[in-house]
Amino acid sequence: MTSGGILPDSAIRALFEGAALSSGRALDADQIQPASLDLRLGEKAFRVRASFMPGKGCTVTDKLEQLKLHEIDLAAGAVLETGCVYIVPLLETLALPADIAASANPKSSTGRLDIFTRVMTDHGVEFDKIPAGYRGPLYLEVSPRTFPIVVRTGSRLSQVRFRSAVTVLGAVELAALHEAETLVAGDEPIINQAGIAVSVDLSGDADGLVGYRGKHHTAVIDVDRRDALDVLDFWEPLHVRDRKELILDPDEFYILVSREAVHVPPLYAAEMTPFDPLVGEFRVHYAGFFDPGFGHSAAGGSGSRAVLEVRSHEVPFVLEDGQTVGRLVYERMQARPEHLYGADLKSNYQAQGLKLSKHFRSQ
Repeated sequence: MTSGGILPDSAIRALFEGAALSSGRALDADQIQPASLDLRLGEKAFRVRASFMPGKGCTVTDKLEQLKLHEIDLAAGAVLETGCVYIVPLLETLALPADIAASANPKSSTGRLDIFTRVMTDHGVEFDKIPAGYRGPLYLEVSPRTFPIVVRTGSRLSQVRFRSAVTVLGAVELAALHEAETLVAGDEPIINQAGIAVSVDLSGDADGLVGYRGKHHTAVIDVDRRDALDVLDFWEPLHVRDRKELILDPDEFYILVSREAVHVPPLYAAEMTPFDPLVGEFRVHYAGFFDPGFGHSAAGGSGSRAVLEVRSHEVPFVLEDGQTVGRLVYERMQARPEHLYGADLKSNYQAQGLKLSKHFRSQ
């Protein structure tokens, strides 16, 4: 065990047992992941006029009184429309110790559906950041960008991880870990203080398929139903020609895949930088969090690629095969998880290539 780092699954369970975490109902059997906890929607959602930050001295409820348009009952399921902003109280609440902080990300399936989510706290001055010692409720801002969705009480769109200290690897440590464990399999990687570079694969499969672009004006997607939807009802397949390039249209949503296989050893977790203006004016990842064991051969993950959730900003942008699109940042775990991402948990995206979310029938 190290002196600090991201808490593993056993330590997350201990937070519940010690009342640092509580919930309005019993935990789901698969709610605790190797290095994170899935957060569940509560009983109501509030459509609001605009996104907001609570700020010091103000609760989320105070802001809702000013900005809410109407209240939606989630008990039997409800549709959240594209282009709208909703605030949902979560079932989980916190009473964190003074030495434990937390941060949140959308779940992988949430990002692949282009659902923009951010966790909020009372008196918060940052989205998705929960300060050490925080005591109070959690809220989720939800804004579907491409597809309307159906959610209900208990739906899981976001995940939170807890840390006893920030233990991000610097360039020297990251290079040494890559030398020992091969973090990205491909060409000699670019490693610096910002992380380890990841590039896009636009070479295409046997049919030239390189990705998908989200369609507009589709039917709704029930976030809790797996293998239920036809791909072509929601996505336009993208094929390359000889140039092996793709022009990103502004405000369109794309699913692409990394050229490199990604590996996260059991004593580490990783996160992809969601937006880096140094490599282009586009967002490359919504979820961004890679659990210990992702791509780990012993957990059935050899060859796992990083799926890229891409949205260009303001102007068209040309992507070329092998172009750097993001960076992975690695951080130490406090201890090895009891279960690794992959075979242990029947994880949805282990050993993946180009892959849409779990809601679509076999691709």
